[in-house]
Amino acid sequence: MHELSITQAILDVSLKHAKTVNAVRIVNIHLLIGKFSTVVDDSIQFYWDIIADGTIAKGAALHFVRVPAELTCRDCGFAFEPSDTTFECPQCLSPRVKISKGEELRVESIDVE
Repeated sequence: MHELSITQAILDVSLKHAKTVNAVRIVNIHLLIGKFSTVVDDSIQFYWDIIADGTIAKGAALHFVRVPAELTCRDCGFAFEPSDTTFECPQCLSPRVKISKGEELRVESIDVE
């Protein structure tokens, strides 16, 4: 259900920026969503169709781009994409890693008329 508040935030940001350029309609919204994000695209789209109604964003197409995950080893500094079976560093085998990419959720761009 957290997708409703996320979708509302996407709408708020989009409307704010569209207003600054005196847009009459928002056509496309491009979203970057990290692989480790718990956001479900279909849920965002579902809520979007409801909450954008009655605004200049009604009918705007949402474009979802998934950002691959990247981990960085806290011991040797090596950055890598995790495998499906382990998150340990392939260079030094340390389990001490941090997520450096893959948790993003942001509006990348908005196309307006």
